[in-house]
Amino acid sequence: MFKNAFKYVTRKSAKSMILFLVVVIMSSLCLVGLSIKDATNKASNTSLGSITNSFTMEINRQVNFGTPRGAGNVKGKDIEKICSSKDIDSYVKRINSVADLVDHDIILTSNENEERLTKFKSTVMLTGVNESKKETKFVSGAYKLVEGKHLNSKDKHQILMHKDLAAKNHLKVGDKLLLRSNIYDADNEKGADETVEVTIKGLFDGHNQGGVAAAQELYENNLITDLDTAAKVYGNTEKTAVYQDATFFVKGNKDLDQVIKNLRKLDINWNAYVLVKSTSNYPALQKSISGLYSVANKMFIGSLIFAGIVVTLLLLMWMNARRKEIAILMALGISKTKIFIQFVLELCMVTIPAYIFAYFIASKTASGLGTKVLNNVSAGVAKQIAKESASNQLGGGAEVDGFNKMLTHIDAHVEPKYIVYVIIFMSIVMLVALVVATTHLLNKNCKELMNEEEV
Repeated sequence: MFKNAFKYVTRKSAKSMILFLVVVIMSSLCLVGLSIKDATNKASNTSLGSITNSFTMEINRQVNFGTPRGAGNVKGKDIEKICSSKDIDSYVKRINSVADLVDHDIILTSNENEERLTKFKSTVMLTGVNESKKETKFVSGAYKLVEGKHLNSKDKHQILMHKDLAAKNHLKVGDKLLLRSNIYDADNEKGADETVEVTIKGLFDGHNQGGVAAAQELYENNLITDLDTAAKVYGNTEKTAVYQDATFFVKGNKDLDQVIKNLRKLDINWNAYVLVKSTSNYPALQKSISGLYSVANKMFIGSLIFAGIVVTLLLLMWMNARRKEIAILMALGISKTKIFIQFVLELCMVTIPAYIFAYFIASKTASGLGTKVLNNVSAGVAKQIAKESASNQLGGGAEVDGFNKMLTHIDAHVEPKYIVYVIIFMSIVMLVALVVATTHLLNKNCKELMNEEEV
């Protein structure tokens, strides 16, 4: 049987080559699809790994409009109630405020309003936080610490400054400067006129991805501070201040959905707040990940289906042309089982080299194809986000840029285990195709086959 199978494959070289090429192309696409899917999974874990088991407490803007400037007004006591839950491992809470640099300059844009400059010429945005490395803008990658250390809950009157703002004012890590309350800020409801001396603990980098309406939306004019500093410029303390939001990290063995459900039973005015899974704060990232998964799945499943259809049609035509050959083999006393095994051997002689060839082709092309797929998916998501941003009239700044964060790189490469998966699934498809193509012939006797006209 092996000898006969080998003779047929080599004698019918054109047919064998067609089948070989179909299996090579489809197997290569399957391998690339698996490599893109695995690379997407790794990139997803890297991008979302620190926030997949966390949720954020925000104001419900349908009924709670926040501060006069539109910032959050989450009550500190409500944050503490959630923190007291045994399911919460840690948390990050943020205060948004505004202050002026004393005797230092901010970075201005080219389209500053003269009237606005009289009130906010040296004004910077403050984000007070108890643990800066888990602050949204650092998690999203909009900000990146380049010098010094992150802020922690023990820090007081410490800041992280953008490296370009520091360079403009000839400042470095360890230097001190003064921040003063801005009496024109709408959120300074107490009319506070406080001055706070702060020390630069670290420098960060990052630049706006889109346009801005005011200088304060520039990354460069944002300071990350400890909670006490951000509260004090409004005449508050950590206890009396209102918070932009709070992110809670759930213990690893707890189900996030169940924890959120249980927390809603706490004595908190839930009409004023919403609890949002932290992954939901990165819709563009989620869309880009989903898009890549979709393309990878379509490549894998589509290749299997296409291969099954094409190979079935080819085998149907070729087997019909072998009616008399099959009849002669039957007349010689060769069982139908042995005849079918010969067909299987013929298929193996073509497909096994095809699998090996496909592995090397996919290994060379996976990275490039993965990048092209990522670029196409990202372009589609970017257009969709741009339309949504325009309709929602979103502004600029690091919060919005973090909201629009997408995957920028995937490392797609073919691992040896992928070829095992492809061989298993593709072989099943080939076997089914062979059964479909030969069943109607092997169910007949040699006389019937000899008398039938070839189709």
